[in-house]
Amino acid sequence: MDADTGTQDVWTDDEGNEVVCLRRWKASWPADDRHANFKTEVTTYGLLDPLVTLRGMSRNLDIPIGAIARYVLAKWATGGSGGLLELGPVMVPRMWAPIAAAEEADDDEERLKAYHQLRQMISWLKVPLDDPSVYPAQQD
Repeated sequence: MDADTGTQDVWTDDEGNEVVCLRRWKASWPADDRHANFKTEVTTYGLLDPLVTLRGMSRNLDIPIGAIARYVLAKWATGGSGGLLELGPVMVPRMWAPIAAAEEADDDEERLKAYHQLRQMISWLKVPLDDPSVYPAQQD
């Protein structure tokens, strides 16, 4: 089955709110599809009913299901940019540089060196998470 874009799954109600149809999706794609992992997750997670969780949250928190669904979708959809903001525009290129160099060399030994360099960078970033006392408390 070919993937369709699902444009018929979004419409506007009488109050101007966008309404989305939650549907399961099945499709096939070539083995070398660069989005195969994501497509597999879409079909696998599509077997679950997210409304079970959202109904419980809505009931327990006294928040409309639609508001919670919008929050969940917005939070997921902005997760990449949130991660970039947390790492910062300087650190991301620094972390990417050894990977890019190893791929340019197209050599497994260089890839392993890049892994070790990246591991060291991340271990340095983790220091205050593993030991908050590494930075003394600031005085006003």
